Amino acid sequence: MSKALEWVGGALLVLGVCGVIRELTGWFPVMGATRFLTENVEFFGERAVFTNVVIAVLGFALVMTGERLRR
Repeated sequence: MSKALEWVGGALLVLGVCGVIRELTGWFPVMGATRFLTENVEFFGERAVFTNVVIAVLGFALVMTGERLRR
């Protein structure tokens, strides 16, 4: 189970960071999979950078949890 948490957390971390970079610079148009969340949910539309930061932090927390469970 710890490997699964690390994989999911790593994916969320990468998607969140790419989403932040995409929102601030316009790069990574393909990697911004969180764009579908921020564009389709009206509440997140104006808070796209914050939403991507939260996704990245959640991913980091899942990676650290998976690492902690392995010990």
